Amino acid sequence: MSILARLTRVWLTRQLQPFTFKSEYDGKLGFADCKGLGLYVHIPFCRQLCSFCPYCRQLYDEKACDEYIDHLIREIRLAGSQLKEKNRVTSLYFGGGTPALAAERIGEIISVIGEYFDITEGTGLELHPDDVSEETLTVLRAAGVTKISIGIQSFGDKFLSILGRKGLDPVRVEAALEKVPFETVSMDFIFALPGQTFDDLKADIDTAFSIGADHVAIYPFIDFTFAGSGVSPMGKQEKRKLLDSITLYCLSKGYTRDSIWTFSNKPGAKYSSMTRDNYLGFGCSAVTLLRDQFRINTFSVKEYQERIRNSMLPTSLTLRFTERQRMIYYLFWSAYSTRVDPHKFEDFFGVPLEKVYGFELWLAKKLGFIVEEDGVYHMTLKGAFYYHHYESYYTLAYINKMWGIMRHTAFPEKIVL
Repeated sequence: MSILARLTRVWLTRQLQPFTFKSEYDGKLGFADCKGLGLYVHIPFCRQLCSFCPYCRQLYDEKACDEYIDHLIREIRLAGSQLKEKNRVTSLYFGGGTPALAAERIGEIISVIGEYFDITEGTGLELHPDDVSEETLTVLRAAGVTKISIGIQSFGDKFLSILGRKGLDPVRVEAALEKVPFETVSMDFIFALPGQTFDDLKADIDTAFSIGADHVAIYPFIDFTFAGSGVSPMGKQEKRKLLDSITLYCLSKGYTRDSIWTFSNKPGAKYSSMTRDNYLGFGCSAVTLLRDQFRINTFSVKEYQERIRNSMLPTSLTLRFTERQRMIYYLFWSAYSTRVDPHKFEDFFGVPLEKVYGFELWLAKKLGFIVEEDGVYHMTLKGAFYYHHYESYYTLAYINKMWGIMRHTAFPEKIVL
C-alpha cells in the first residue's frame, strides 16, 4: 500500500486499525431496514477478455452462462427469502462481463428480483458496442431495462488498437438507438491513454452526444498490475491538464456534471451503480455494502456455484466497519458525485458532519478543494483533480491488491489493507 493511502486512512479514521477483510460472513443479510438500498447483478461472461479490464470475467460459453444464471437466480432467492415483505429499493444495475450476452434471460432475472423487491429508479445494464443492435435492445427493453451503458472506450482506431479492441461504426450504433429508446443512454470512454489529446477526447464526446447518448463517462486508465495491459499510463500533470480541459469544455456546452468523470446533456440522465448508500450484490465477485459491513463474493464461478448448490451465501470476505471507517467510505463515494450534503450525512449517521470532520472541511476550503453553497459542499476543479489523483492511489493500494489475490484464491483467510 502506498504511504499516502495509509496515512490518509489513519488520519481520517483516527485509528491505526487497518481495513481487515476476513473469511467469515453472517448467514443472514441485515438489509431489510437499510436506507437507499440498491441492487447489483454480475454476469462475468465476455466474447473476448480485454487486457485493460480488471473485473471478474471469463470467456463466454452459452451452456456455462445458462448454468451460472440458474445459480444466480438461486442466490437472489436465498437473500430475498429473508424478507418478511417486499422491500423498496432505488435501482438495479447489471454489470460484468457483458450482461447483454445473456439478453434472453435478463427478463427472467428481473422477474425473480421483482418477487422480493420494488425497484423505484429504474434498471441499468452494460453493453459491449457489438451488442448494440435493434434485436438485442428490443429484448432488453421488453425485459424491463430502462437505461444502458455502452463501453465505447474510444471512437478512434488508434486508441482502440492500444486497448486491443476492433473499430466500431457509430452509424450502426446510432441507427439501433434511434429505433429502441431508453431513459438514459450512457457511453463510457477511457482517458489518459498514451498520446491522447484534448481534441481526441472532445471528438469522442461530440460523437457520443450526436449519435444518441445523453450521458458520458470518461474514466481514467488505471494500470492494474494483474491485468497485464502493457499500456503506459499518462503522467500526473499531463493528466490533470487533460481532465481540466475536458471538464471545462463540457461545462461550456451546458452539460451537467454529476460525478468526477460523468456529464449529461439531458435533465435526469444518470448512470451510476456505485453512488448508493447501501446495496446488495448478486453473482461472483459482486459486492454488498450495508450499514456495518462490506462483503465480497468469491471470484471463482465454480466455487460460487458450489456454495449456492449447498444453499450457502457465496461470500468470500467480510469487512466489519468501525464507525469512522464507514463514514470515510460514505464520504468517499458521496464526494465522487462532486458534492457532499451534510444533511444526508447526518441523516445516515445521526451526527453532524461538521462535528466529525470540521477541521478537514475547513482545510479543504483553504486549499481550494471545495466551496460551500446553500449548505452543500461542492468540489472545485482543483478538488476534483485531487480526488481523482487520490482515487488512483486508493485503487492501486486497495483494489489492486485485493482483486489480485481473489482472482487466484476463491476464499482467502484474510486480507489486510
